[in-house]
Amino acid sequence: MEKFLPRQATIEHFGAGGFRFGGMSHQGSLLILPSGMRAWQPTATIDLTPQDFSGLLTERASFDFLLIGTGPTMSRLPPAVSTFLKSELPRFDIMSTSAAIHTYNIVLAEKRRIAAALILVSNAVEKAS
Repeated sequence: MEKFLPRQATIEHFGAGGFRFGGMSHQGSLLILPSGMRAWQPTATIDLTPQDFSGLLTERASFDFLLIGTGPTMSRLPPAVSTFLKSELPRFDIMSTSAAIHTYNIVLAEKRRIAAALILVSNAVEKAS
């Protein structure tokens, strides 16, 4: 059974291959949509495909922009993914997962409509205040 939190929550800690949020601990990458937070399969930016973002399309009317956390450092998206996102979800921003988490937490606190796709960070755990 897939782990799923049926709401968005502040990310409290991240690193060591996972995230802590909403009283839960999750190992692996994370997809955050207005409908909730769930496991996301990609583990590296280079492996991303347009299909990894297809789940976002059904909810695109419920968020204003997408944050993409590319892991420990900011990385370019594969060309096919960039092309897909520009045509289907034109409002997105790419940054390291750490920066994406900090931005997500701020935007969520402001009660703005946001989604995030966060690739895991495998180094030491950091507090996401």
